[in-house]
Amino acid sequence: MPIAINQVTIAEKNWDKSLEKSMYEELKSDKSYKFDPDSDKPLFSIDTPPPYVNTPIHIGQLTTYVLMDMFARFHRMIGYNVIFPLGLDRNGLPIEMAAEKKFKVKLNQVKREEFLSMCKTVLEESSSTTADSFLKAGVSFSSWEFGNKLGDGYMTDSPEYRALTQATFIDMWNRGLIYESERTNNYCPGCRTTLADAEVDYLDISTKFYDLAFTVKETGEEIIIATTRPELLGSCAMVIYNPEDERYKKFEGMHAITPLFNKEVPIKAHPLANPEKGSGLVMMCSFGDLTDIRFFREMNLTPIYSIGADGKLNENAGPAAGLSVLKGREKIVSELKVQNKIRAEKQIMHRTPICERSKDPIEFIPMKEFYVKQLDQREKMMEIANSLNFFSSESRKILIDWINSLSIDWPISRRRYYATEVPLWYCKKCGYKYVPPKGKYYQPWKESPPIDKCPKCGSNEFEGETRVFDTWFDSSITPLYIHGYERYPEFFRKHPQCTLRPQGKEIIRTWLYYTLLKCYLLTDKQIFRDAWINYHVVDEKGNKMSKSVGNVIDPQKILEQFGAEPFRLWAAIEGNITEQDFRCSNERIIGAGKTLNKLWNVAKYVSMFPNVAKPSKIMPLDRAILNELYSLVRDSRVRYKNYDFHNPGVRIRNFIWESFASHYIEVSKNRAYNSNSQFSDEEQASAIWTLHEVLSTLLKIMAPITPFITASLYKQLYGKNIHHEAFPEPEEIVEQEFKFSELEEMDRKIWKSKKDAGLSLKDEITHLHVHEKFRSIEKDLMFSHSVKKLEYGEYMVVLPEKPKESAQRGKA
Repeated sequence: MPIAINQVTIAEKNWDKSLEKSMYEELKSDKSYKFDPDSDKPLFSIDTPPPYVNTPIHIGQLTTYVLMDMFARFHRMIGYNVIFPLGLDRNGLPIEMAAEKKFKVKLNQVKREEFLSMCKTVLEESSSTTADSFLKAGVSFSSWEFGNKLGDGYMTDSPEYRALTQATFIDMWNRGLIYESERTNNYCPGCRTTLADAEVDYLDISTKFYDLAFTVKETGEEIIIATTRPELLGSCAMVIYNPEDERYKKFEGMHAITPLFNKEVPIKAHPLANPEKGSGLVMMCSFGDLTDIRFFREMNLTPIYSIGADGKLNENAGPAAGLSVLKGREKIVSELKVQNKIRAEKQIMHRTPICERSKDPIEFIPMKEFYVKQLDQREKMMEIANSLNFFSSESRKILIDWINSLSIDWPISRRRYYATEVPLWYCKKCGYKYVPPKGKYYQPWKESPPIDKCPKCGSNEFEGETRVFDTWFDSSITPLYIHGYERYPEFFRKHPQCTLRPQGKEIIRTWLYYTLLKCYLLTDKQIFRDAWINYHVVDEKGNKMSKSVGNVIDPQKILEQFGAEPFRLWAAIEGNITEQDFRCSNERIIGAGKTLNKLWNVAKYVSMFPNVAKPSKIMPLDRAILNELYSLVRDSRVRYKNYDFHNPGVRIRNFIWESFASHYIEVSKNRAYNSNSQFSDEEQASAIWTLHEVLSTLLKIMAPITPFITASLYKQLYGKNIHHEAFPEPEEIVEQEFKFSELEEMDRKIWKSKKDAGLSLKDEITHLHVHEKFRSIEKDLMFSHSVKKLEYGEYMVVLPEKPKESAQRGKA
C-alpha cells in the first residue's frame, strides 16, 4: 500500500526575520553553549578580538564575529568543549578621546578622578549596544554574563582583568624582562603620550620645502640646504653630503654656519645624504624623523631638543619658543625671510609619521619610560612566526617583516589616565622602587603601598607611580585571561595553548605580535596554534567605507531590515575574507536571502512526507543524490576545520537550488507521491526516506552558518534542537552507473529542447533516447519528463509538434 501523504506541517509561507527574535532571546539563557571546565572533551578556544565599546560595532566587526561563531558552532557539533568569550575593550586612548569629545575637555584640564568618571559615563552609555548587535546576529558566546569563571565574558577595565595585566608586569619586572630608561620616543602632542613604533602610521601631507642659505665658515661660500622643518634649525648638529658627491668633497672637515642661529656645525660625508634630493646637502637635527634618531646614535651626537612634552617649541627654538610646531615654523620662516636666508620654496607631498589614533604628526622627544626587552627575542619570535598556522599563509609575511624591522625595545608606559596603572611605588627618601605582590588590582596614584616602610631605608613615605600601561600591554594578555592563567592554574597547566586568534591584518604588528612576544616571555610557549587573519569589508564598488564619503553600511540597520540569516549566509558565500576584501551591499544580502526562502520551500515540500525508516534497498536515483550529498558533507567537514566556510557555502547554495530542488525533487516527485501506484511501496519509501535524509543532513551542515532557520525547520520536522546534534559523518559513496552531474546535464538538455519548441516542461515527449547508464532510473525519467517512449543510445529527443525538426542528436 502506498505511503500516505500529509498536509504541509510548516505553517509560515516563507522564512521571515520576525521568527528570529524569540530564538536569539533564548541564546542568553541557553546553557548548552556554556563552557564546561570539567569536561573531558577536547578544547577549542577562540581568543575573540574585544571591540572598543565607545562606538557601535561596524559592519566589518559583525561580519568577522558571525564567521567566528561559525567556527564555534561547528566545533561544538564535532565534539569540542568551546571557549568563545564575549570580550569588551574598555581601556585606553579611544575611551579617553571619546570622553574628551563628549565633555569638551582635555585630559590635562581636569583632575584625574573627575576624568575617570567621565570615561565611565561614556562606557556605560555604549557597552550594551555592542552586545545587542552580536545577540541579534546569533553569535553563540560561551556566556553572556561578565564574571570571573572560565568562559565568562570579560571587560578589559574590570579589576580582575587589570589585576592580571599588573601580575604579568610584576613577573616580567622580577625576571629582568622590563626596565626603565630615558630615550627619544615617538610622541603624539595631541594624545600627549609616548607611542610604540607599531602605533605610528605614515601619511603623505602637503607641506613646503624650503631652500635655506648656510655659510661655510672656512671659505665664506654659501651652500643651500633644503628642509621641510626649518623650526628645528636650533637643533641642527651636523651637515652631511653623500661620499660619492663630487660637489661637496672639498668641504670635508669644514663647518657650516646655520642661518638665524649662527651656530657652527661640522660638515661630513655620510651615505644617508641623497645627491638627487634637494641640493644633496642635509641638515641633521634632533629630531625630524626616525632617520635622524638613528644617525645621532650612530654618530654619538648629543641631541638638542626643540620640542617639549606639551607639543610646543621650547627655548632652543629661539624666536619660535612657546609656539606650536606649525606656528613656530611660520615664525622661523618669517625671521629667515627678514634676514634674506630663504632662496626658494615649493609645495611638496611629504611622507609624515602620524599617530594612528589622533592622526596628529609625531614628534620625537626624550621621556623616561618602561620597556619590555624584545630585540634579544627576535630569533625566537621568527621561529614562532614560522611555526604558527596562518589562515591564509600570505599573512605570515606581514609578521615576519615586522619582526625584521624592530630597532628598539617595546615602550609600554603611557602618560594617560584610563588604563591599567603601572604597579610601582617609590620611596621618597632613597628612591627605592617597590613592586607589590601579585593578586590584586593596584592604583598607586591614589592608594598607599601594601607595606609600612621601605625595605631599603625604613622610611614610611612613598610616592605612587602615575603612569599607565600601553593598551597593547593590556590586550596582549587576552589568551592568558580566557585560559585562566594565574586565576585557574591547574586548567592553564593542562591547556597552555589557545587554539585560535582571529583578527584583522592591520593589527598583526601590534596585537598579534605583542601577544606572541609577551606570552612567550611569560610561559616559554607559543600561545596560539592558529591565526586567522581577515581583510576588510568594503562597499559594492570595492571602496573603503567612510562617513565623509557616505558609503558606510550600518550593521544595526542591516539586522533590522533583513535579519541575521541573510547576513550570515552572505558572510559565508561572499568570498574568503582571509584572502580578499568583502564587498557588501543590500543587494548582495538580499540575494543570500533568496536561498533561505528556497530552502524553506524545499522543507515545506519534504514536510508533506512522513519520516520513514531507512528501507532495505535504496533506488539508483536516490543513491546518486546521496553520493552528491555525502561528498558535500565530507568537503564541508574538512574545510570547516580549516575555517573555510566560503567554498562549502557556495556548494551548499548550488546544491539547494540545482541538485536538490531543480533536479532530484523534480525527477523523484512522481515516485514520492506515487498517487496512481505506478511505483512499488519499496520504491516510494526509498524516495521519501532520501528526501528526509538529504534535508536533515543539509540542515545540519548549514547549522553553523544559519543557526536560526535550520533550528526552526529541524524542530518542526524532527522535534529536536539541531544545535545539540552531531555534525554528520560522511557515508561511503556507493559506486553508481552515472554521476548526478550527468543527470543534471541531461535534464537541462531536455528542458532546453522543450523551451526552444515553445513547450512547457510538463508537455509530452514523443520519443527520448538517452545513454545506457540511465537505464536504472527509466521510470523516474519517463514520469518526470512525460516521455511516451524511452530508448537507449545516442541522445535524441522528439517532440510532438514538429517531430522531424525537433529531433536533436548529441551525446549525453
